[in-house]
Amino acid sequence: MPPIELIFFFFLIAILYSAVGFGGGSSYLAILALYGIDYKLLRLVALICNIVVVTGGSYIFWKKGFVPWKKIIPLIILSVPLAFLGGSIQLSESIFFIILGMVLTIAGLTVFFIKSRVDDGHVDSIETNAIVNGSMGGSIGFISGLVGIGGGIFLSPLLHLMQWDRAKIISASCSVFILVNSMAGVAGQLTADASGLDYKFIGYLAAAVFLGGQIGSRLGAVRLSNNQIRKWTAILVVFVGLRLLYKYGISYSF
Repeated sequence: MPPIELIFFFFLIAILYSAVGFGGGSSYLAILALYGIDYKLLRLVALICNIVVVTGGSYIFWKKGFVPWKKIIPLIILSVPLAFLGGSIQLSESIFFIILGMVLTIAGLTVFFIKSRVDDGHVDSIETNAIVNGSMGGSIGFISGLVGIGGGIFLSPLLHLMQWDRAKIISASCSVFILVNSMAGVAGQLTADASGLDYKFIGYLAAAVFLGGQIGSRLGAVRLSNNQIRKWTAILVVFVGLRLLYKYGISYSF
């Protein structure tokens, strides 16, 4: 069984992230890294928890008509196979944590400094470029599977900067993107190596994020600020990323 405080942290992260359509993968990874959990388990735990959290949110967005399938399909058509490929790649502990440290640091800084530029009012329609969307989705999908995040923490700021659509549409699109890429990443990992997994450990954390996700989805209805979550989580993610780079970067160089 995971430590009680770890279960609580996952529960809290799920509340915060699900309120804006995210899964919380980057913060799950950050917390697990701080607790020194076996690196072979990190990606799988984070991706499974992503799936648990965003499944409900994606369904709610879909029921309310916020999911723009014509715009999402170019994003996910390459991201799914590349997320599977990334998840199937087996890395050494040092290489994994160096890559994870880089990804967490960049993700945290991105979330901290890039604010939403699109509100829920009128947005000038833009021409959806399938090649650009496919390349962007594929790149993020590969990174997602490789380190165990859903990719929303990268995709959302980019879509806002591009003025891709309204804020709710972007949140819905990111939720679906996280869901399909997390599923592909899990499939890739299980295909590569499914031995020695602690299913009880995963089950407790999955239950915690399920409850948190249900609460967060309802908090989202009262407009919990995206900026609040950005401030609360970006510093943690950057701190862990830099800590991993310092620890494993130095040890790997020697």
